Amino acid sequence: MNDIDHYLDKGRKFHGEVCAGIVIGTRIALAGMRELGMDPDEENRDLIVYVEIDRCMADAIQAITGVTMGHRTLKYRDYGKFAATFHDLSTKKAVRISTVEPKKLPQSEVKGDDSKSNMKDMVDELTLAPEDELLKIEQVEVDIGENDIPGFPKFKTYCEECGDRILDRREVLVNGQTLCKACAEGPYYQKIE
Repeated sequence: MNDIDHYLDKGRKFHGEVCAGIVIGTRIALAGMRELGMDPDEENRDLIVYVEIDRCMADAIQAITGVTMGHRTLKYRDYGKFAATFHDLSTKKAVRISTVEPKKLPQSEVKGDDSKSNMKDMVDELTLAPEDELLKIEQVEVDIGENDIPGFPKFKTYCEECGDRILDRREVLVNGQTLCKACAEGPYYQKIE
């Protein structure tokens, strides 16, 4: 890891600050790309990344790798873990990188406060920690279905309840009726009349 400050700065610009999650996400992104033989300073059109948490780490991974949800190269799985899987579409090689439980708690966690000086200590400790004490790297297989790969939608339909268009085989069949997930399972929002 030669010039981590350059990549931490990319994460800071994207996220707004450098915090522990940005450091972890940066280290995960750099390790994942290295394991796949990809250069983080080049466009990597064959890279798909699955992030397992919707916190700061995900912003760092997006800033370093260039993957985005809009290009369908950033995928989110709500596991609540500081982990990400990097998949090279051209070689089918994939690697999952997660954080390991530290053998000893960083001094910043022992102090137990959320002050700016404590965050700086944590950032410094995570930046300098040996990779094998911070990350677990595993070779994995990822089965990406044809409706999950980047590119134009391969299938579209309409919800028979609300009429919304549904792309990429995300529809649900209920009693022979084609529904969107919001109509089938209940939406996360409430309509105001």
